[in-house]
Amino acid sequence: MTETMTAKKIQLPEGYTPSPDEEFMNPLQLEYFRRKLNDWKQDILRESAETLHNLQEDNLREPDIADRASSETDWSVELRTRDRQRKLVSKIDSALRRIEEGEYGYCEVTGEPISLRRLDARPIATMTIEAQEAHERAEKVHRDD
Repeated sequence: MTETMTAKKIQLPEGYTPSPDEEFMNPLQLEYFRRKLNDWKQDILRESAETLHNLQEDNLREPDIADRASSETDWSVELRTRDRQRKLVSKIDSALRRIEEGEYGYCEVTGEPISLRRLDARPIATMTIEAQEAHERAEKVHRDD
């Protein structure tokens, strides 16, 4: 993608959603997915900041041992969730980089376009459904060995 395209702010029409009738990964579609990814990332970062704040406020000094164990379990689950989300932010950043490099929306295995429905549901997708299924089948075979 050229610098001028990135620098120029693209206005999305109200209620815009990508359509298969349009040219694949045209500037409107790219802007739609860029915003979707950035909004998702901001939501995750906001939730993470809230968790951190709550951890600092709640010092887990419950007088009852059962209450303390329950609180520690809750925080353990919360921290595992945040760790998964940290990894998700990395995938979002990678998708945003692919948008900037003009590679977004294309399967990393076949080079074919990834369906708009798949990208809308999972904007970090890097493979078509068929390539993903083949990858998962191969992964299962190797795990079973």
